[in-house]
Amino acid sequence: MFKHQGKSRTLKHNLRIAILLSFVAGMVNITGYLAFTQLTTNVTGHFALFINDVTHFNFWKGSIYFLYIFSFLLGSFISSMLIEKFKESNKLNVFVLPTILESMILLLTPAISSYFQYPNFIICLLLLAMGLQNSFVTKISDTVVRTTHLTGLFTDLGIEISQLFFPKAHPYKDKIKATIKLRIYIVCFFFAGGAIGAYLYSGLQLKLNTLIISAIILLIGLLLDDLRYRIIRTTRKYKQKVSTQG
Repeated sequence: MFKHQGKSRTLKHNLRIAILLSFVAGMVNITGYLAFTQLTTNVTGHFALFINDVTHFNFWKGSIYFLYIFSFLLGSFISSMLIEKFKESNKLNVFVLPTILESMILLLTPAISSYFQYPNFIICLLLLAMGLQNSFVTKISDTVVRTTHLTGLFTDLGIEISQLFFPKAHPYKDKIKATIKLRIYIVCFFFAGGAIGAYLYSGLQLKLNTLIISAIILLIGLLLDDLRYRIIRTTRKYKQKVSTQG
């Protein structure tokens, strides 16, 4: 799911990465909200609050929301920069780099928060991580999959459901249904990640250590995807060798 790009990607590839990343985003979102009462997977609300403070001349207060927005933007920028810089390397799966960086941020955030008592800084770290994720999943899926926020997703879902009622104008019914299926999976696993994250945070009293679980899930997904790819590649080489010898 992390290796195939562009036209080589199928619905299955997008479903797998959507399930994994939307689940992680749901966990991060609820953890950030329960810990700081702030959304940490998108910037729409922060932008509204920033405008409100600026119009009331509360520039210092507004600067905090600007930092939130900038952190998400910075994460997206760093992710794209890493991908563009190393995309010519045939030996390196460039999408691994921002994924590992995101995982490291999520792993280290609980430790940083215990020594560095500045909630706004922790919120910025989480927004940075989500900016990284949203950028690389957008690039790898060619803008088909977005996993950190649901506003645009629900908009697209509403449009696509309406298209099913007009088969003459939109004859590619199977393609539309496949896209709807993908978006429903994202919503469901974002919700599941949020529900499990809330239980880990409050029920098991893991607090910010919930982020460690989300990072581990992300790394396991990355490792399993690489293992699966290696097995498939080895199997193909073996079959080709047997075919040649035969």
